[in-house]
Amino acid sequence: MSFYDARLETLDRDALRAHQEERLRRLMAVVPRSAFYRRKLAAAGIDPASISSLDDLARLPFTTKAELLAAQRREPPFGGLTTRPPADYRYLYRTSGTSGRPLLWLDGEEDWATWLRAWGAVYRGAGVGAEDVVFGAFSFGPFISHWTAMAGAAHVGALCVPGGGMSSRQRLEAILDHRCTVLVSTPTYALHLAAVAAAEGLDLASSAVRVTIHAGEPGASVASVRRRLAAAWGARPFDHAGATEVGAWAFSCREQTLEPHLNELEFVCEVVDGASGEAVADGERGELVITTLGRPGMPVLRYRTGDLVIRSRRPCPCGRHLARIRGGVLGRADDMQVVRGVNVYPSLVDDLVRALPEVVEYRVEVDRRQALDELRIHLELAPGASFAAAERRLAAAFRSRLGLRVVILEAAAGSLPRFELKARRWVRLEAEPGS
Repeated sequence: MSFYDARLETLDRDALRAHQEERLRRLMAVVPRSAFYRRKLAAAGIDPASISSLDDLARLPFTTKAELLAAQRREPPFGGLTTRPPADYRYLYRTSGTSGRPLLWLDGEEDWATWLRAWGAVYRGAGVGAEDVVFGAFSFGPFISHWTAMAGAAHVGALCVPGGGMSSRQRLEAILDHRCTVLVSTPTYALHLAAVAAAEGLDLASSAVRVTIHAGEPGASVASVRRRLAAAWGARPFDHAGATEVGAWAFSCREQTLEPHLNELEFVCEVVDGASGEAVADGERGELVITTLGRPGMPVLRYRTGDLVIRSRRPCPCGRHLARIRGGVLGRADDMQVVRGVNVYPSLVDDLVRALPEVVEYRVEVDRRQALDELRIHLELAPGASFAAAERRLAAAFRSRLGLRVVILEAAAGSLPRFELKARRWVRLEAEPGS
């Protein structure tokens, strides 16, 4: 089996809880150095020293991204979130800003070591080690996930090949020339690379790539997307989830259960009802809430990630007792669309659309400008594919899974955008105020 730390990853649930609570107590000793949390906890009437168990943690108020952004606007640049003098930090990054204003984040050496351990779990969970050559299909820039992906690969002994500043064709040539065995990218970009390879006559299935690791959007734990990734690359796809302000918080194991593990060695993970904030039972959909145990330089307590998950704490066949999330990240709390009374999640739409192998790319429009909402899906198909057949199959899938009628439109070849980072396929068309 592939473990980063077999002793810790196979702790039973009671021992894991003790491990988390020991780290939580160390974290709470540092929290008062953060002006942001000093004020926040004082306003809630909570003494940080009184938080010594996971039960105690539930007394703390949630932290939201909106709060962090507001704090950084009030007290630029870091919003009083730091716990150390500036000279103690080594890395400055920012979020992608896909949902608005970017959030700035700092890491010191201890925080960076947590990133390495968390990515170590991602790679070792996928069976990646010193014999591998890892290609990072990223633009790099100020996004921490790209740099930590490469640092994490080096941490487990792999050779790293960064793919910044390259076209898709150049990246494919580098993957083949350097006999890369591992690809790290978003699932969307991996499928785009496969489409480029097919157009160029390159046979990826016979390449040295044996593992693909994906993050940035749901995909590698969505059954139809996973099948397409595996077929296109002739490799085993693995899922991973993370966030700049939190870390690499989930990873897949070699059992390929479509239920990534929560890395509870580095994070306390709760699942709550989005409206009430109350804990939900295992097996119920809820919003993931994370407390970082190993990034004391800029900690977050009970951070509402906005990610929707279904948690299971059944032991995994791999031997880990870490909790898992069924189907990976199901979507974002703020991405769910209600269309004619039906809850529509992007991950489910992705599963239905990607089940059609002839679909190259797609776009979704939610049109609320008329009396009845309309869901429109634009499909870009492979050359020679029958749009009429694809339309019939997809319409039937939506009726069967959601009981929803959708409008399906054909998009010209090459007309829909391709995405290297997080895909932005959903467009919302709202009625004008007063109309």
